[in-house]
Order: sequence, then C-alpha cells, then structure tokens
Amino acid sequence: MAAFTSYVSSAGQPSYSFPQQQSAPSHASRAPIQHSFYPYTDNGGSTLGISGDNFTIIAGDTRSTSGYNINTRYEPKLFRIGGEGSEHKGSKIVLSVVGFAADGHALKERLDTVVKMYRYQHGKEMSVNACAQRLSHILYNKRFFPYYVQAILGGVDEEGRGALYSYDPVGSYEREFCRAAGAGASLIMPFLDNQVNLKNQYEPAAPQGLEKPQLVPQPLQRAATEELVRDAFTSAVERHIEVGDGLQMMIITKDGIEEVFSPLKMD
Repeated sequence: MAAFTSYVSSAGQPSYSFPQQQSAPSHASRAPIQHSFYPYTDNGGSTLGISGDNFTIIAGDTRSTSGYNINTRYEPKLFRIGGEGSEHKGSKIVLSVVGFAADGHALKERLDTVVKMYRYQHGKEMSVNACAQRLSHILYNKRFFPYYVQAILGGVDEEGRGALYSYDPVGSYEREFCRAAGAGASLIMPFLDNQVNLKNQYEPAAPQGLEKPQLVPQPLQRAATEELVRDAFTSAVERHIEVGDGLQMMIITKDGIEEVFSPLKMD
C-alpha cells in the first residue's frame, strides 16, 4: 500500500502534497459586524395642493408601491381632519401625506385626535391656521425618529380665503399658493410654477428689455384649477411608474368638503 509522502522544506518544516485546513481566526481578530435597523420604506405616489380665492384643492393618486411592485391600486393619501365621528361630518380641513404609508396613517390619526379634542374642550372647530401650527409641533416633536412623509394641509381660513401649507418631515412649513409632493413632484412642480406661480412669465404687450415687468400670480377660478390638477396628474402618470390608477381630489370651501374621484392610467 502506497504511503503519503511528505517533503521537508528548506525551513525544516514538512510540506504536504495536499492543502492544509486553515485554522479559524480568533475572536479578537474577527472583523466587527454591524447590525442596523431601517424601519422606513417609500410607498410611492404623489399629491398636490392649490389654494384659490375662496377654496383649496388637494389631490393625490391612489397607487401604493414597493419598488417595482404594486401593493394596491386604491390607497388614499388624502384624509379629512376633525369634524364629528368617524365620518368627519362638518370637517373643513384636509391632510395629504405621501411617502411611508404607515407613518402617514399614524400622523393622520394623531392630528385628527388633537383637532377633535380641541373641539371637545373649547366647543368650536380649530381654525386651519391653528391646525397648521399644531401639525408643525407634532412633526418637530418626532424629529429624532421622524414621520417619513411629506405633508400638505389645506382648508379655508377665517377670512374665507383658501389656505395651503406644505411641510418637510421635521415640521418646517410655509403657506403657499401651490405645492406638489411625492414621487412625481419633480414633474408636477415645474408645471405648477408655470401655470399658478407664473414663474419667468412677463407682460406680453410690454417692450423687450430688462425692464419688462413680470406677471403677478392671481388666484385661479375653481373650474380652471380642477382642470389644471387633472392635467398635472395625467402628465405625471405618463412619466413615472409610481404614480397612477386613480385621482382623488378634495375641494374645500366654507360650506365643507367635496370629494371627486377619476381614473388614471393603470399600467
């Protein structure tokens, strides 16, 4: 029977013809392992808001995604705040949230509770201006573990004018004429800047030159604004896979909230 042959190296150590098993590294020399927890995800979709002379329109699509997967084709991103009961009867404030759907629902529930408690304690509805500031406080208090959402709040102020407020995830906010948020915001916001804010548009009858006056934004009529919202989303669904399926639109006036639903592309 043949025997395994070993050779002696120049250093005096045996050199075997088969590979030697490497010894496991000690615990001290093992590379550190990082454990992490990331609780957020982006569920796609887009929202927008436009304030008029005596109304505010907030709209959003109904598609919910995770990467390239569609979770559901009907996930509302617009919620009534305040009012009576679970049906929110008499409510005149709407919150739209886009980003992480679970955080959006949690934020909606918390703000709705605050507004209803105010009505219970003071015997009157909270104004949209006060609600806007309260929402800022809620977001700021969670700044170390923020709600992963972009929020837009809309209503009618105490003077009867449309009021629209946009937020970042940690509570910074401002009142605006129009604002888009979510996956399609980069497509929709330039369109709103052109049509609502009249950016880089000048008096057509004025002579050319550096002194040519820029057009001043004016509140739009309700019918024109509704058509503008539909055009914005119709364009966005052609270019973004996370936007589509249905368009939910809420029109807020001094008389209450009117909800309109219309279909969008489903592919």
